[in-house]
Amino acid sequence: MRPPFKTIGILGKPSAPSIADTLFMLCSFLAERHYDIYIDNNSARFVSEQCVKSCPSSDLGKHCDLVIAAGGDGTFLATARAIAPFDIPLIGVNLGRLGFLVDISPNQLAAKLQNMLSGQFREEKRYLLHARIIRDDAVIHAERAVNEVVVHRWVTPSMIEIVTKLDGVYLNSQRSDGLIVATPTGSTAYALSAGGPILHPSLHALVLVPLNPHMLTNRPIVIDDAVEIEISFCQTRQINAQVTCDHVQIPDVLISDKILINKDPKPIRILHPLDHDFFHILRGKLHWSHGYTL
Repeated sequence: MRPPFKTIGILGKPSAPSIADTLFMLCSFLAERHYDIYIDNNSARFVSEQCVKSCPSSDLGKHCDLVIAAGGDGTFLATARAIAPFDIPLIGVNLGRLGFLVDISPNQLAAKLQNMLSGQFREEKRYLLHARIIRDDAVIHAERAVNEVVVHRWVTPSMIEIVTKLDGVYLNSQRSDGLIVATPTGSTAYALSAGGPILHPSLHALVLVPLNPHMLTNRPIVIDDAVEIEISFCQTRQINAQVTCDHVQIPDVLISDKILINKDPKPIRILHPLDHDFFHILRGKLHWSHGYTL
């Protein structure tokens, strides 16, 4: 049976120590099996194969019906945001350190990829966040985030004072260094380091995690992902604040601005090997049950 994919895109992390070897291995593997191959412009300098075409990362989704991200979780997040509008699946190859999202190591690449390209995979859908900065009733900036949207103080020693509403209903006010709004995917990232809970990827939920709140009773809260989150400021003097969507920075947020956050209607489609196990990844990455065997 013909594999379900014909044209495959590759986006690599140029600064990864083994990126040249991994991209060569990937392109050689795919070329031998007569796939059409596109690679993002920043990674193209590591590849000499004549059959490989290059394009901006934002165009990979236009040309391909599958994309492979080679790097760490950061590379995976950037790739996911780039292809999110195109409803095509994504595979992650781990060249980084922690790697919750990129679950294929280079030494497993040939065997795992062979099986997955022949249709032996598990598909998982992960939803993104869509953040909008509203100023004078107009959207001045919009961005997607796979992991989290963060509102935090910027180049100031003072805490920021923010108000949070859910579907227009007042939740709370807080003085803190900021607030993390994280997806289940992002619950193992910044939100986890700030004391938030781990959410299973299948949950239709979000977690709000305050950053160093002035009141220690201000704790993380898990909410339904269908709500619209509105964040505004209650300061009377101008502040320096910043919004980040994953690692994309939106600086110079004013006290008169509102931040609206919704679940993006289009999920990303992640392909895993058949033996993928979320809890096994947690145990391995977080060193749970170290020294114990069943």
